[in-house]
Order: sequence, then C-alpha cells, then structure tokens
Amino acid sequence: MRRLVSTSRICWWCISVCAALWMNPLAIAQAAPKYDAASEIKMTGTVEDLKLPPKGHEKEIVHLVMKNGDQTVDIYLCPKFFIDEIGVAFNKGDEIAFTGSKISQNGVEMMLAREIVKGQDTLVLRDGKGKPVW
Repeated sequence: MRRLVSTSRICWWCISVCAALWMNPLAIAQAAPKYDAASEIKMTGTVEDLKLPPKGHEKEIVHLVMKNGDQTVDIYLCPKFFIDEIGVAFNKGDEIAFTGSKISQNGVEMMLAREIVKGQDTLVLRDGKGKPVW
C-alpha cells in the first residue's frame, strides 16, 4: 500500500522554506568584496580589455584587464550604470595608472579600483577609505 503525503504538509513545508529565505537574504546573496586601504597599491599599464556585463545587468561590475609587463591584472571597477553615467571609455592600448586594493574573497584574489588615471582624466571610484562613490 502506497502512502501519500498530504497536500497541506507540502504546502506548509514550502511556506517555511520561503519564510526562512525571506528573513535571511544572505542565505542566497553573496557579500560584496570590501576595500582594504592597508593593501592599497599603485601600478601603471596598458588596457587589454574592458569586460562589460550582459545587457540588462547594469548593476553588475565592469572589469578592466590591464597588462603590466608580463603580468595581466583583472581590476574590478564599478557597476556598469556608473560607467554609463559618467561617460568614460577605455580602449585597448590606453595607458593608465591604477590605484586600488588587492584583496582575497573566498580564496580568490582580486583588485578593487579606487582611482584610474587615463591621460589628463582621473576616474575616482572610491573615496580615500575605499567607500564606493556611486
């Protein structure tokens, strides 16, 4: 004889799971990386690529790939909407100076930009303490 689970029991289980996720959004969201002013570095290089998020994902982070000698550095800039708002453009071969923080999150090393200088233009992405300006 087969035993059936009642519909009301399944419904209560679904409600419990949804309530737990609603009350704890960190259960499904990952924390944003934190800027570490103590690990701030400066370097110069050439733009290799600008990685933009897919259309419709304007809150996702734009990455700038910079070549510094033999080293390639992936730099997290800011959300795409901020790049669009300020109207800055980076092209392959542009000479830039980078100031930012080298951090590690979940075992992955990354660079968070505070400031990018291109020619006479300075793009400020974070204040002196690393707080985003967007």
